[in-house]
Amino acid sequence: MLQQVMTAPGVIVFNEIEKPVLSKGEVLIKMMKIGICGSDIHVYHGKHPFTSYPITQGHEVSGVIEELGEGVSDFYVGQSVTIQPQVVCGKCYPCRNGKYNLCEELKVMGFQTTGAGSHFFAIEAEKVTPLPDGMSLDFGAMIEPLAVGVHAVRRAEEIIGKSVVVLGAGPIGILTAQAAKGMGASKVLITDVSEFRLKKAAECGIDICVNTKQDDLGKVIEKHFGPDKADLIYDCAGNNITMGQAIKYSRKGSTIIVIAVFDDLAKIDLAVANDKELTLANSMMYRNEDYVEAIRLVQENKVALAPLVSKHFAFQDFKKAYEYIDENRETTMKVIVNVQE
Repeated sequence: MLQQVMTAPGVIVFNEIEKPVLSKGEVLIKMMKIGICGSDIHVYHGKHPFTSYPITQGHEVSGVIEELGEGVSDFYVGQSVTIQPQVVCGKCYPCRNGKYNLCEELKVMGFQTTGAGSHFFAIEAEKVTPLPDGMSLDFGAMIEPLAVGVHAVRRAEEIIGKSVVVLGAGPIGILTAQAAKGMGASKVLITDVSEFRLKKAAECGIDICVNTKQDDLGKVIEKHFGPDKADLIYDCAGNNITMGQAIKYSRKGSTIIVIAVFDDLAKIDLAVANDKELTLANSMMYRNEDYVEAIRLVQENKVALAPLVSKHFAFQDFKKAYEYIDENRETTMKVIVNVQE
């Protein structure tokens, strides 16, 4: 079988290797789809701080079970599945208390350990999540990023009936906004400086789409939410401008949740945050319950994924997928690699 390997930034080769032999408790997955995310792009450009080379990528994935290892009875051959790509120790305080997404020794497939970028991939059954019958495998590969948004929504104490602002209309921003709405937010506003991205957000059913280059965000928030402003603000852009907006336009005593990964140290006005007694929280990846909720939202048509799929590439055109993203950065949402037809 073929396995994708990035041997250095921008250099991708395909090696012929043996099909995995299962250990007890594992399943063998025939890989079908791999989504490319912003973190993958950092790896491609040699800018991911926690990834070394060579590395096999693939963490936003879907496939079909090919074989069951000894002791596995919760799945069946031919079943469509996705995976949770965290590798955790199971022994540290977060792991022992159900927060394995915060494992002290966390590794992520495709970054610090081998990803699923191969024709077949062996993995522990406990990391496998079944997909509903009939769900598109494209959508199955997008459950992972949607689960990021679901987990972020769960980080709020309550979402039902809340007014929400999402800063940044990239894929994670749009998925977070949809998750918030699908999980019960009363009204969701999303911002960006790209009309293309805002158009995609509107296609996905987001209530209010605001170009902050053209409109005063503070006035727009008060227009749609009234003097009480927003209950929750999510930063999915990850820069000093959006964090400045979050603090400036927040209601006193409200909550800001950071999902985006900052490329540099953030410079924020903590004096204003203190004066407003803001809750500044963060959101890190996801857990199994977030995958389950993400699948439910898609099944119940509360999240639209199709508008976010930009283009498909064949497995051995992996490098072309990155080149396409680089050349079409402003109009690309989610590129999917077809591992096998």
